[in-house]
Amino acid sequence: MPVIEVENLRKRYGERLAVDGVSFRVESGEIFGIVGPNGAGKTTTVECVEGLRAADAGAIRVLGLDPRRDGAELHRRLGVQLQESALPDRMQVGEALDLYASFYPRPADTRRLLEDVGLADQRRARFGRLSGGQKQRLSIALALVGQPEIAVLDELTTGLDPNARRATWDLIEQVRERGVTVVLVTHSMEEAERLCDRVAVIVAGRVVAVDTPAGLVARVDAEQRIRFRPLAPLDDGLLAALPEVRTVTRNGSQVVVTGTGNLLHAVTSVLARNQIVAAELRMDQASLDDAYVALTGRC
Repeated sequence: MPVIEVENLRKRYGERLAVDGVSFRVESGEIFGIVGPNGAGKTTTVECVEGLRAADAGAIRVLGLDPRRDGAELHRRLGVQLQESALPDRMQVGEALDLYASFYPRPADTRRLLEDVGLADQRRARFGRLSGGQKQRLSIALALVGQPEIAVLDELTTGLDPNARRATWDLIEQVRERGVTVVLVTHSMEEAERLCDRVAVIVAGRVVAVDTPAGLVARVDAEQRIRFRPLAPLDDGLLAALPEVRTVTRNGSQVVVTGTGNLLHAVTSVLARNQIVAAELRMDQASLDDAYVALTGRC
């Protein structure tokens, strides 16, 4: 059973139609990504799901509840990390968690939660002195303190350095392992490809695709590309004759082979039979970045 159902959602700000007939479903236990260009309607969509904004038209059900009519009950079961949020600089980490815990009838153990997000030694630290990664971990803890069934995380790792970003990704995977369904709004295709079971691509207020990351990539380009430098003379015709190969080109001393199927095995087998060593061999495949650019029209 889906835990979130959005059908033909519409939201207008004055003359601008921000969300234009968005529909999707989120299944229990999955990490569901929402991606798209700036201004595409991603944040407005999740704010309607959270009950923070009223939709102009369409239907939304979250855990069987109407976000506007049943807001009080839904907020006890839904954890939210907003795109932009802040705490007073002098507020301590433990104080923030205790405050948020007081909003829920059965909150999580805040000390255990701080351990889970790697902030156990920062309980008395002031918010203003935390690093960017620590602030993001605290925001996740605040979203989880009510022991929600669903967590909505908006632009979670924007501005973080690579180490902090990857540590945050590990934490999100741990959240899902606890049985929490995660809705992740992100601009990072690397993040979506690493974490998400399925991804909705929103462009100009409309959903243009919903699929697994691999499925989105396959829609755009199944072609593979192998690059290498042969350490012995190579007749390009040996490779061009393979059924998996589409093209063989030269870029200086480098050979570039494109094709489909089990291309790598086919090419390396021919090289091995002809006792040709392939130096600096690299295989490139289309990524979610490539699929995103194709689906959004380079917006």
